[in-house]
Amino acid sequence: MTEIVIDKKKYVLIPAKDYKTLQKKASLKSKPEKTLSVDEARAYSKKLIKKWAAEK
Repeated sequence: MTEIVIDKKKYVLIPAKDYKTLQKKASLKSKPEKTLSVDEARAYSKKLIKKWAAEK
């Protein structure tokens, strides 16, 4: 690991292999977004359309 200072900001250089492992660890910790079923998506979109129409 190497530290570099550019314009009073510190940057860290790491090997690509270590970077990939860090990305994998971070992706495992994040929760995937919930996907809606077709019926849920229709109901949600109708709700948003009605909300937007009421604002106008």
